[in-house]
Amino acid sequence: MEKMSLTTSGTFGDVKVKNRIFMAPLTRMRAGNDGVPGELAAEYYSQRAGAGLIISEAVQISEHGKGYPATPGIYSDAQRDAWRKITDAVHAAGGVIFLQLWHVGRISHTSLHPKEGLPVAPSAIKPSGQVYTAAWALEDYETPREMSLSEIDALRQSYVHAAKQAKLAGFDGVELHAANGYLLDQFLQNGSNHRTDAYGGSVENRCKLVLEILNDIIPVWGSGRVGIRLSPYGEFNDMKDSDPVGLFAYLIEKLNPLNLSYLHLIEPRATSAGGSDQIAEGAPSTGKLFGKSFKGPVVLAGGFNKENATAAIEQGEADAIAFGRIFISNPDLPKRLAHDLPLTPYDRATFYGGSAKGYTDYPLAD
Repeated sequence: MEKMSLTTSGTFGDVKVKNRIFMAPLTRMRAGNDGVPGELAAEYYSQRAGAGLIISEAVQISEHGKGYPATPGIYSDAQRDAWRKITDAVHAAGGVIFLQLWHVGRISHTSLHPKEGLPVAPSAIKPSGQVYTAAWALEDYETPREMSLSEIDALRQSYVHAAKQAKLAGFDGVELHAANGYLLDQFLQNGSNHRTDAYGGSVENRCKLVLEILNDIIPVWGSGRVGIRLSPYGEFNDMKDSDPVGLFAYLIEKLNPLNLSYLHLIEPRATSAGGSDQIAEGAPSTGKLFGKSFKGPVVLAGGFNKENATAAIEQGEADAIAFGRIFISNPDLPKRLAHDLPLTPYDRATFYGGSAKGYTDYPLAD
């Protein structure tokens, strides 16, 4: 039997991958104001089709789910049709691509969805920090509005609609974004969830919405084409929980019977997106702490390089590694890692917004 490595093929649920070098979801903020992916997106993603799996940038499931200017959606027909051009390009290049389903919750601003008004959240708790408005100006976060039960029901239907749209757009599966301090993570953690109804209080109640949404979208895709992303110990977007081990151990136990394609865990190396590679103080390895509890494939992300990624795969801590920043600047990253080719450094100034520079103009290896 071939020893598992970054370059060996594998099966993740119902999806076959050619290697275990995945492309992490990377917000690039290059869509139109209508949430339609930009014209260069097909080139950008197809350049990276050498990944075992591309996980798309986070894609909002509704207008109210938008939290940053120029991020793409999947709820309108125009958005769906634009994504179809992207998936066709990725497939023509031999790639596999999942869409990441996203609602930011309180990490937003009224200017980004003026018809819907204030951002929504499990509880009316204002996060610390600042947000980019629709005019790309930094302002303090607003105090969000607590979601009603009827709004939670409508939210679930928005996820189903988005999952169906993703299927029509030609994706190979979907990843539920329940990490990084966005809406579903806000429901999970008691630093942001102070509800007293069926969606708050106990660990079981706080996990209820995530599990409901998974069970809502599995009939659309089949469980083997649905993944989930979690960020235990993540501090990004003012997140905290009084017992993260108990919370995420319980949730992962409840994920096992669902037979998902994979569990995607973020190592707590940074306190801000695109930030430092330093592990958060006092935080253990997420993969070591929770990975063995999940009975299916585990994907790890968070500042990995070839050496520690290889060790994680060979030691059985992960079945794949999702690379982010170095996949931005190295569109042929799997080739470079397989043949020990030098990596092109990334330009952080071009991560968010703009056009081709820092997006589709990074060179391929000779």
